[in-house]
Amino acid sequence: MSEAFNGGCFCGRIRYRLKAAPMFVNCCHCSDCQRQVGSAFVVNGVIERDNIELVEGEPVVVTLPTDSGRPHDVYRCAACQTALWSDYGRRGWLSFLRIASLDRPSDFPPDAHIFTRSKVKWLSLEGGAPVFEIYYDMKTMWPAESLARREAAEARAGA
Repeated sequence: MSEAFNGGCFCGRIRYRLKAAPMFVNCCHCSDCQRQVGSAFVVNGVIERDNIELVEGEPVVVTLPTDSGRPHDVYRCAACQTALWSDYGRRGWLSFLRIASLDRPSDFPPDAHIFTRSKVKWLSLEGGAPVFEIYYDMKTMWPAESLARREAAEARAGA
């Protein structure tokens, strides 16, 4: 990656740098995400956990319940409570970076809109990224390079 992508929390106590761009960016419209962020959707960049380098501060982990029953660990600033990234299912090697916590979130538009079955009715998704009522087939949607990165990270973790 030739360009550094930096981010952090609202109050500035936590700063991070990405060692690589996210493998894929999802705009999730599920009701869990809506409630957790207090908005119509959340934009998550799927990235290997070891590609998020903490520069300053240490996030706290808040575990949230989910409709699926799997743990959802959210890494937040203890002071301002900004959500920085999540670990869905407590895998440890895969993170869902909150794109809005980047200094330049516009650098990573969504590659797909997911769980649109619970999308707010007033939001139009016409003319943008592909839209999925639930989820998509990763093997057909993700670029080959991103799939290879994901498989390598999973193998390193022994998952």
